[in-house]
Amino acid sequence: MSESITTASSELRADLALVAELIPRGSRVLDLGCGRASLLRHLIDEKGCTGTGVDGDPERLVTAIARGVPTIQLDLDSELGEFSDDSYDVVVLSRTLQAIRRPANVLAEMGRIGTRCIVSMPNFGFWRNRVSVLFGRMPVSRQLPYTWHDSPNLRYTTLKDLEDFFAAAGYTVERRIGVTDAGVPLPRGEVATNLRAGAAVYLLRRDRRRR
Repeated sequence: MSESITTASSELRADLALVAELIPRGSRVLDLGCGRASLLRHLIDEKGCTGTGVDGDPERLVTAIARGVPTIQLDLDSELGEFSDDSYDVVVLSRTLQAIRRPANVLAEMGRIGTRCIVSMPNFGFWRNRVSVLFGRMPVSRQLPYTWHDSPNLRYTTLKDLEDFFAAAGYTVERRIGVTDAGVPLPRGEVATNLRAGAAVYLLRRDRRRR
């Protein structure tokens, strides 16, 4: 894995470029909540990966299929049992965990399906969000761009709470990349990530003995 994380691909959202850097060349990738499959298209073209995208939105799936990416429509909360154990090298869940109803179940299924998991999430503990709440307003930012009444997000978390959640689910954090609100990676080893990061990308490994 490259120690130097960049956002070289102009075609990818900044956090997806970071996710792409974490995925080894030639991997079998399952992208949950794939949207229009920008990540998988990039991985297929640039890193020789194979994979499948999963999304629940028919319009986004039509775009993904038009890009030549294998995609299927499934409910992430209830239908991941369609995938066999260890059928992928990497399972990706980007900016989606906060929008599903059964996050613990989805996280468990990811660890069953893949050897490694990558999860990215916006950080409610980002300092600008804290200031907004202090002044009586729900945060709106680049990483949390919705107002309270039109947000697809069902839950919000700080990075500290998210990491406790990973640990309780039997995951070890192999890499954490904090991202500023502008999409710039924070230095590795940054001690104030929970305060400075608008979002974070996690590379996770699950203890299979807990399955």
